[in-house]
Amino acid sequence: MAVNKKLAIFDLDHTILKCNSDHSWLDYLINKEFIKNFTPIIFSNYRLIESQKIIFNIKCKLQLIENIEEAKIGQLNILNTNDEDFDINFGMQNEAGGKFSRDSLMDAVNNLKDNNIHALVTAPINKNNIQSDKFNFNGHTDFLGSIFEGDSLMFMVSDSLKIALLTEHIPINKVVDEIKPSLIEKRVKIVEHSLKNDFKISNPKIAILSINPHVGDGGVIGDDDNSILIPCINKISESGVKVSGPFASDSFFGSKMYKLFDAIIAIYHDQGLIPFKTLTFGDGVNFTAGLKIVRTSPDHGTAYDIAGKNIANPNSFKSAILQALNILKNRSKI
Repeated sequence: MAVNKKLAIFDLDHTILKCNSDHSWLDYLINKEFIKNFTPIIFSNYRLIESQKIIFNIKCKLQLIENIEEAKIGQLNILNTNDEDFDINFGMQNEAGGKFSRDSLMDAVNNLKDNNIHALVTAPINKNNIQSDKFNFNGHTDFLGSIFEGDSLMFMVSDSLKIALLTEHIPINKVVDEIKPSLIEKRVKIVEHSLKNDFKISNPKIAILSINPHVGDGGVIGDDDNSILIPCINKISESGVKVSGPFASDSFFGSKMYKLFDAIIAIYHDQGLIPFKTLTFGDGVNFTAGLKIVRTSPDHGTAYDIAGKNIANPNSFKSAILQALNILKNRSKI
């Protein structure tokens, strides 16, 4: 891997979490052993980060920079994206927090587009207060897919489990209408390519979960699996891709059958994220597959309910950084 990749850390809004563990997320980023192979650049309001240091008595040095070229190896670099005044109200949603998040994200993405940085690690966003004329999306995945080349896919990954979503942030009553053979084929292609190129799995095996409970029980609980999924899976399998299914989600995870596959495609959001977070929470990462750029994120949300309470766990944030570096390394070998 090329030494010292520049990683953009798109920061949280004003509800930054203090971490009750051996390390806070700031501690990780100032640890010289941890950052020896990359240079962290946090896109945020500098005074906001500085205030968190004071409130939570975090001992680390911040390096304020005006542009990427000023970033220093072995330092926690802060690129000031918004210099507006703010009030810190932990766990409270407000317009200012959304604007801070939006400004940070936009600045980081622009630098990623210009190849000033090598990868983007995003913190969770509030999908409500970040909305504006500049950002009208259901989340990072859709937003990044509108900017960068490729077809973005929400891919939840850990060392032991990888789950991609066929449909992502849409209401459950719209899921079946979205399921088309063309979408299934596209998602399988993205997952297979990502497993080979991003995770260096040479001959991946992919499972697809069923649309209906018990795979429809022969049509008693719906015919969608028989009419849509099974013909499509057979067609893809005949092309040489190792894809199997559909599998009933409850027995698939309950019997640990998921361990036989390199990745699973869930039909809708909760079908995939409930087992993923149950089995990997704290170590899982949200990776945006299908794009030329590398973006990862922790596997949790904004956690307003514990903001400022000194009980957050930074491990998923650390995993997101390490996963981004690993994907960059794997892609460099292609």
